[in-house]
Amino acid sequence: MEKKIYITEEERAKCQKVADAFAELYEMADIVVVDVGRYGFVMLKYYTPLHGFEEDETFTDSRTLFEELYQEWLNTKLCCIAKEMGMNDILYEKVFKSLSEEKRSEFIGRKTDFARTAEIIL
Repeated sequence: MEKKIYITEEERAKCQKVADAFAELYEMADIVVVDVGRYGFVMLKYYTPLHGFEEDETFTDSRTLFEELYQEWLNTKLCCIAKEMGMNDILYEKVFKSLSEEKRSEFIGRKTDFARTAEIIL
């Protein structure tokens, strides 16, 4: 039986750079990205001791992985801010709009920083 390869070696290397670029996210949230060989990379989210990870998603494209990880990073940051502000209903867009222009620019600028580290062209 022939084993199918789902990700090229070139794309695998790019995905690894993206995964490495978001190391701070893994410290902030129950999220981790793992290399699963010929299948690509899997993002595991929301760990609970009894059930393991609640969600998983497989990636074979570094650009898609980058966008998903950036969105997770942004949502995690916005969630923390909402909790600090005492907001019960966490609507990411509402929290983002409530930030100062400077803070919004900082969050958008971090995307550029992540892209530079991951060697992704925006």
